[in-house]
Amino acid sequence: MARESRSLAAFCVAMAALAVVCIVGLVLDPRLLGGQPIWAKPLKFSISFVLYSATLAWMISLVAVPRTRRWARRAGVVVAAAGTIEMIAIVGQVVRGRASHFNVATTLDTAVWSVMGTTIVVLWLATAALGVLLLRERSLAVDTAWAVRLGLVVTLLGMAVAFLMTSPTGAQVAAAQTTGAMPTVGAHAVAVPDGGPGLPLVGWSTTGGDLRIAHFVGLHALQGLPLLVIGLTLLVPRVPVLRDARVRARLVGVAGAAWTGLTVLLTWQALRGQPLIAPDGATLLAAGVLVVATLVATLLVLRPRPTGDRILEPR
Repeated sequence: MARESRSLAAFCVAMAALAVVCIVGLVLDPRLLGGQPIWAKPLKFSISFVLYSATLAWMISLVAVPRTRRWARRAGVVVAAAGTIEMIAIVGQVVRGRASHFNVATTLDTAVWSVMGTTIVVLWLATAALGVLLLRERSLAVDTAWAVRLGLVVTLLGMAVAFLMTSPTGAQVAAAQTTGAMPTVGAHAVAVPDGGPGLPLVGWSTTGGDLRIAHFVGLHALQGLPLLVIGLTLLVPRVPVLRDARVRARLVGVAGAAWTGLTVLLTWQALRGQPLIAPDGATLLAAGVLVVATLVATLLVLRPRPTGDRILEPR
């Protein structure tokens, strides 16, 4: 593994190993927390971090300028360190049988949640810094460059959705006014308590809004847009118009705009307390507009060109 991504590679391997441990925990540990198996949360986080760290390591390897590469490597070290601290906190709370997120019931719980909140901010800032560095990178093919840049931007948007989960809910405030205590501050779900009926595997609420959906979708633009470039490149022999790297870059731009729109739409739906599987008319209308706009933009990019236009061969 290249020196630039060594810390992220080690973190990726550690998270893969932790995922195996969590699977064993799901099998052997019958405890439930918030209506879900207690090892489900660290499993989901470890898998997410495997994808996240591997993708960031690949992106850092694309940086050609030595000075920029050094700063990108430092951002990778920060991401790996912050992610490690966050996972130690999550697994530590699982071992204790306590909730890791939004839990301020005791002094120790509050301290753990404070550390996790800090690591979330650090992860966001380090990813943003890497995005700024890659905006300055001029050695990449135009389609790859836009996939990386837009992937990071949409991922930052998805990460930012998590900050909406940290404010106390109306029910928590009302309970605190009655009892004088607020053991939980923040929630994934909107308009319903966390831990209610949810979709299989992911646990997203089926009775109210759930901010984790937009968070998940936004985060994985980091993998989705580069994979789109790979797919478009594989189609080049069969679709002549895709031989032009500028066309592929425009399609990546359309996909990035659509991904951003979907992340915003899912956030809006969740904030209105609406389950993913029960969209109302306004949500369906917005989704329809997004689909039509994406299709029209795609057709415009792929429209036949005048005979005199030259198709660029990929470098």
